[in-house]
Amino acid sequence: MFRTIFALSALAAGLVSSGAFAAPTTDDAPRVVRAADTGGILVAQDGNLDIYYDARGNRVIVDADTGKVIAIQPPQTRLDRRALRRETRLRELGRAPEGDDRYYLDDPEDMARFRRKQLEEEGRVIPPPADEYDPYGDNSVEAYPPPPQDDGSYDDNYPDAAQPAKPGTIKRQPLNEASIDPAQPATPADPAALPPKAGDKTTVAPALSLGARQDVAALQVLLDRGGASPGVIDGRFGSNVDKALGAYNQITGSNLRSTDAVGIQEALAQSGGDAFANYTITAEDAAGPYVASIPEDYSQKAQLDRMGYTSVTEALAERFHMDENYLKALNPDVDFNRPGTIIKVANFGRLVSTPVARIVADKDKKEVFAYDAGGRLVAAYPATIGSSDTPSPSGIHTVSRVALDPNYTYNPSINFKQGQNDKILTIPPGPNGPVGSVWIALDKPTYGIHGTPDPSKIGKTESHGCVRLTNWDARELAKLVSPGVTVEFVGGPSADSLAQQ
Repeated sequence: MFRTIFALSALAAGLVSSGAFAAPTTDDAPRVVRAADTGGILVAQDGNLDIYYDARGNRVIVDADTGKVIAIQPPQTRLDRRALRRETRLRELGRAPEGDDRYYLDDPEDMARFRRKQLEEEGRVIPPPADEYDPYGDNSVEAYPPPPQDDGSYDDNYPDAAQPAKPGTIKRQPLNEASIDPAQPATPADPAALPPKAGDKTTVAPALSLGARQDVAALQVLLDRGGASPGVIDGRFGSNVDKALGAYNQITGSNLRSTDAVGIQEALAQSGGDAFANYTITAEDAAGPYVASIPEDYSQKAQLDRMGYTSVTEALAERFHMDENYLKALNPDVDFNRPGTIIKVANFGRLVSTPVARIVADKDKKEVFAYDAGGRLVAAYPATIGSSDTPSPSGIHTVSRVALDPNYTYNPSINFKQGQNDKILTIPPGPNGPVGSVWIALDKPTYGIHGTPDPSKIGKTESHGCVRLTNWDARELAKLVSPGVTVEFVGGPSADSLAQQ
């Protein structure tokens, strides 16, 4: 009996050592891969893993049973799904033309070139990305015209954000006009500091839901403070922001990048504080007077008393250098027509005050550069400069006079023909007039630098030969120039060369 028991015990021990009683394995069971041999990781015996991420972004793989660290994977060793998606999208859209590594969705010329390439190479058209935003698609909103002064001049209502100027930067002077409260840090209790909610009572604003970002808007505010205008502050990257960033670095002597969040915040703190501030709507803001609508036909424009704003939001957006839709997106569920309402606006600071001695209008870059008497760049503005049909002049010209809040004389025999209008018309003044609220006349007849009723289109459309800026940029430049200042046109075709063909 004892021998039988001993024999059975020995047999059992042999079976255990040979793995006969081990759990059956299948092809999909976890396999052990040793890092020293293959560069992979050592997987836990039963595949029960916990994955964590440390503060540096490393992925830490831990055996859930033993608690031991199996492997640590730095971010650069893992599959970058975002990069993969970008590469897949680029392969789908085709390669960019030689010398140009990207297309700008906010530039109609780029998009037309892109679609032509699609038709030529693939015989089909791929729809643009779903987040493409047309900043001037539906601009039927509200606005307010500032009242005219006693002398008939146009009132510039700008915020006064008095802050000590940083040494080595362009001196900016305060305006004794509409003021904004000191910038307050954004808190969860401040609904204007938060993105619009999809549910509840807050509606999703088109500008934010389609990609507008407050960090990009903060960069735009910083560029505007430094004298490098990004055009409208709309919270979106684009060609105007790229151009302004290059000009900002030239003006300030810095090397700021759009991805340097820390550097942007430090520069904001040194140049005037937070990028956004609170503004209280006044009774004058709400009172107007306003224009019901602005007709497209010039003969109908000529019948109006003034080419004023059409609503409070249009006026406030222009006063604070903002895209109108973005202003409304920052302030959801706000009644802009009620005095006492507090809204969130761009805290763009002070205007450039250094006198300008020379202006360069670059047709290829679609940008205007202003230099002081010492040849130092003091301001830069995105611009619409002529077109292929009506190009701007070439060579060097001079400023002959400056007019604020001017009338506009339409003469089809000299300029262009609008609609069926074949007679001379006088269109009344106002920010929504054909030349906006400023006209800087050049010594070449019918040509000048002026404002626009459509600030979101600056740098992205064409003009009838003149240099078109946003109204606020044109007003700033008008205060820096005087008769005799030279204006040099560089790049692109000219009216003179077209006339010789």
